[in-house]
Amino acid sequence: MQRRISAIVIGIVVGAIILTGAVTFALAAHAAQSRTRNQLAVEAKDVAQAIKAEINAGRSPVQLLRILRAPFKDENDVVLIVRPDGELVDITQIHQAAALPGGLSAADLHVSQLINGQVISGVKGSEAFAAAPYQATFSLRTKTGTTASTNLTQVVVLTRGTDTGLRQALPWFLLAAAIVLVIAAIVGDRLGRRITRPLREAEAVTSRIAGGDLTAQIPLPHHPYPELASLATSINAMAATLARSKGTERQFLLSVSHDLRTPLTSIRGFAEAIAEGAAPDNERAAEVIAAEARRLERLGKDLLDLARFDARRFARDPRPVDVSEVAADTGEGFRPKAEELGLQLDFHPAAGGAVMASADPDRLAQVVANLVENALKYARTRVLVGVASSDQGAVIWVDDDGPGIPPEDLPKVFDRLYMSSRYPARQVGTGLGLAIVAELISAMGGSVRAESPTIGAVGTRMVLTLPPWTRITEATRVTEATSSWAQRSSAGR
Repeated sequence: MQRRISAIVIGIVVGAIILTGAVTFALAAHAAQSRTRNQLAVEAKDVAQAIKAEINAGRSPVQLLRILRAPFKDENDVVLIVRPDGELVDITQIHQAAALPGGLSAADLHVSQLINGQVISGVKGSEAFAAAPYQATFSLRTKTGTTASTNLTQVVVLTRGTDTGLRQALPWFLLAAAIVLVIAAIVGDRLGRRITRPLREAEAVTSRIAGGDLTAQIPLPHHPYPELASLATSINAMAATLARSKGTERQFLLSVSHDLRTPLTSIRGFAEAIAEGAAPDNERAAEVIAAEARRLERLGKDLLDLARFDARRFARDPRPVDVSEVAADTGEGFRPKAEELGLQLDFHPAAGGAVMASADPDRLAQVVANLVENALKYARTRVLVGVASSDQGAVIWVDDDGPGIPPEDLPKVFDRLYMSSRYPARQVGTGLGLAIVAELISAMGGSVRAESPTIGAVGTRMVLTLPPWTRITEATRVTEATSSWAQRSSAGR
């Protein structure tokens, strides 16, 4: 990449030099031609006026014109006469057509304009020319031998090659171009190194990350290119996130392994006791085995739910729901468990009666159940389930008077792979409930948060908000239902 950058810089400079040189020399040639053309027009006019003045003074025109023409011989300049028929003849050979210098023709001199007294100038090939007319009376011998006085238009024609200075300037231009190319090569090489160095470092670090070294980091010195600095920062942040995720996953797997091992140990112990006839109460042993099996089943279901959330392959049917009714019925289902644990479970209904929201009633019941289970796990004496209405929609909260959550843990309690460092007072549920709550509430367009402490220095409140039921919500539900039906139909075909 470094070589490509250097080659691109040098190529751009070469192109700029060629284009600049071509344009410069073209403009210089045009300016030189214009300058020479204007200068010749002035000189031709001055010569014409001088010749006319001498002729009017009575000097021999032929002798005078030969004297005046002598300095111009090297440049093939001539003095012509315009005959009445418009033909151009040499002043010294009026009976012969004039031989025009520089490859000029009568059409180039615009004889009609010369007769009208106009000065003509132009460029033909590499030669600039100018023609200045004047009027003079000559006594000319005719073919019959008689002499006649005639007022004729004479024309002074001057030609001169245009000098653009190209030959003198070209060596210096080539020298300057060579110097610029050397500088461009040096700048391109340094620029390529400066750009590619952080990219090579990023490539090396990402290769280490891909190989499993999540501690690899790109150094972040002050860099003049903010895009490259941003790339390095993003890669470092990605590595740090992957490292945290790996650590959290390891912690999660250890916790799940413990949750699997504990009921399996109980099931195995009681099963062996029953098989050996050493169980004091076979009926009680069977109840423990059944309870632990249900716990394993619930753990498997929760893990499957998380996998479905990852793939976005879970059913939901949002519709108008009375949140108070769902929360009250779900909380009431946990009253026997709360009494068994020696806890008080209360429900705080909304002041205005029914609170309508857009939600899937079955999934909402699952959310409330997970929140109540989590509260039963940590509460000391009491769990409170409440419902209220707000400007944002329906609100459900679940309070417990447990030890609370440390401030640094509050943003993480709903992470699917995060396990709290606080030790639960009792074993209830699988430990995955809050992650499932966050996924379900997000899918239903709501939000959930944790507040702690709530009572002095202890207590925790889980608050979830659901969007109110509106026509827009209904239209969204119909659209989602139609899309789901279309997907099922496509899958069936």
